[in-house]
Amino acid sequence: MSAKIRWGVLGGGGDSLIGILHRVAASMYDNFQLTGAVFNPDFEISKAFAEEIGIGTNRIYADFDTMVAEELKLPEQERIQVFSVLTPNFLHYPMAKKLLASGFHVICEKPMTMTHEEALDLQKAHQKSGTVFALTHTYTGYPMVRQMKKMIEEGVLGQVQKVDAQYYQGWINPIIHDAELRNTTWRLDPEKSGISCCMGDIGVHAYQMIEYVTGMEISTILADLNHLYEDNEMDIDGTVLLRFGKHIKGVLRASQIATAEENNFTVAVYGKKAGLKWEQENPNYLYLLEEGKPMRTLKPGHGYNSELSLDGTKLPPGHPEGIFDAMGNIYKGVAKAIRGEAYDPAEFPSMTDGVRGMHFIETSVASHAEGNVWKNL
Repeated sequence: MSAKIRWGVLGGGGDSLIGILHRVAASMYDNFQLTGAVFNPDFEISKAFAEEIGIGTNRIYADFDTMVAEELKLPEQERIQVFSVLTPNFLHYPMAKKLLASGFHVICEKPMTMTHEEALDLQKAHQKSGTVFALTHTYTGYPMVRQMKKMIEEGVLGQVQKVDAQYYQGWINPIIHDAELRNTTWRLDPEKSGISCCMGDIGVHAYQMIEYVTGMEISTILADLNHLYEDNEMDIDGTVLLRFGKHIKGVLRASQIATAEENNFTVAVYGKKAGLKWEQENPNYLYLLEEGKPMRTLKPGHGYNSELSLDGTKLPPGHPEGIFDAMGNIYKGVAKAIRGEAYDPAEFPSMTDGVRGMHFIETSVASHAEGNVWKNL
């Protein structure tokens, strides 16, 4: 195997869920070596965390700008090759843009930027850089999501007629009803989160998943969002009607006030010949529905699955693979791209996903604000 790819991390320290997810994912196929980081704005906390997880502190930096400057001083064969941007939303764009301009590869958490305009600017920076950029829509890494994509691509469903995606969480429900509490989360602060909470955080996952598995682009949308309280300007719930064409339509439902829901993300695609359903909370099962036949359940690791699905399967059939594995498959695809190896574009979401995602968020908010009207994407 080639030498490990030198990897840097921005954010993701302490008890961050997303931090440990990325660290486990990067280690999964032995492609990456955690080389340096700015885990926290507080330098001492950053160094203490590095010691806690057992990495050296000689390349733990006081801040982002110092890290970039110091890494660029090192010989190319020693400097960090790729950075993961795991910071709050408002830092994604400036960090990613500087990293691309400095010649580094980038793995970025979503949403990619705060605005569609920033996304388009970042796309230009990426085109100039010649580097690899990946956006971590983690769920695309599940083997059975990849199987779903390939089955639709191969025509198993026939002409697609209906798409239905739901992403229900309940975590904001205990917070939103208390005026003081709802001011404590950055997700409800437009200065840090952007113009949307629910659609910007989880609705965009459903949007990207729909386009990913169907291979089709949504053309127009109509959004009806809910803020619940007049002093809260951020959406926390919403329904978006979708049109792919004159006779292909769908619906996207997302909520952070679906009381007691955990991470209920499902996507269903129905065609002229058959339908497919997948549930994130039961990710190893892909349900195939056909007229006049019993529902079939497809599972990972079997020979009937596509090459893309099998490439992302690490365990024999019957052994569950979950969210860490899904993120690990994205990192695996990025490693192939960085090394110049052959890879399937479906192995990791790209800059295009980020640009379209930001356009979806802004258009959803505009559709609602203008009286729930149809808007072009």
